[in-house]
Amino acid sequence: MWKKILASSLLLIAFAAPAMANEEPLTLDWIDLVPEAERNLFDSIGMPASDHSGDAAQQSKIGNVRQELNGSEVKIPGFVIPLEGDANTVTEFLLVPYFGACIHVPPPPPNQIIYVKFPKGAPVQELWDVIYVIGKLKTETISHELAQTAYVIEGTSIEAYDDM
Repeated sequence: MWKKILASSLLLIAFAAPAMANEEPLTLDWIDLVPEAERNLFDSIGMPASDHSGDAAQQSKIGNVRQELNGSEVKIPGFVIPLEGDANTVTEFLLVPYFGACIHVPPPPPNQIIYVKFPKGAPVQELWDVIYVIGKLKTETISHELAQTAYVIEGTSIEAYDDM
């Protein structure tokens, strides 16, 4: 009896695992990275304005992460700031919510910057416009000379952005 139950369970897992692996990623907007309780504060502060007047302004460290997103397969649009790679491909980059973030100062808060690790390399020519990054999201802090990030994505694919 137990052998039949075990065999049935294993059979169910064998058929269910591929279906679960093919699930659509959770599509996020940047505000989705901000905890619900902090969204009013975020709305009142907003994204920092670009400042070209000399000394670099400090990055605001205000804002927490959403721990419940840790380990989720996600899809999020953004702009790329290349960090690692060669003339043809980028293997590590910052994903940011608006063009010029981290280049113009101050950078967005850490929960509005994602450090993306893309080992297979993304073609450089596909990274000039807004794109979708798909992969596993982690709540992990990384400090880089450009900015501190509060999320990391282990990237599996990149798609052209569609605003529909």
